[in-house]
Amino acid sequence: MVSDVILAALNEQIKVEAESSQIYLAMASWAEVKGFEGIATFMFKQSDEERAHMLKLIKFVNQRGGHAKVSALEEPKLDYTSFRTLFRQLYEHEVKVSECINVLVDISLSEKDYATHNFLQWYVSEQIEEEATAKVILDKIDLIGDDKGGLYMFDNDMKNFTSSGHNIVQ
Repeated sequence: MVSDVILAALNEQIKVEAESSQIYLAMASWAEVKGFEGIATFMFKQSDEERAHMLKLIKFVNQRGGHAKVSALEEPKLDYTSFRTLFRQLYEHEVKVSECINVLVDISLSEKDYATHNFLQWYVSEQIEEEATAKVILDKIDLIGDDKGGLYMFDNDMKNFTSSGHNIVQ
């Protein structure tokens, strides 16, 4: 059974993961409308992944005797003025999510809830990967600069980009 403190923190993280899914979904929709099929494909996959993170938390909370809450979400407020800006926001968001996970880990330790602490280790590892992925992509965009050919290749490569493999053209 999770404590009320842990339950509240986990329910807040459920909302954070849902917001992450929405952010990726909004970015995917924008990229698709702009004709960037590769970036849209990547963003749709990432949105699904973030939703899976949320569902994993919901299942954990409910299995531990809590009641997972599904919160209302606001429309993501994103700046679409450039790819660099868009992916910078993505990176900053992933850093924020990592901070939220770290707070949650700290709460689980202070509550001496070692089952939750153990469960959260998967999220700690996942966030290391998410931040690294966003940073690799941002670095590639910085290398491309304003080169249209480079942007075309980048978009094409994004179709096959996976967060675990970083198989984008080096």
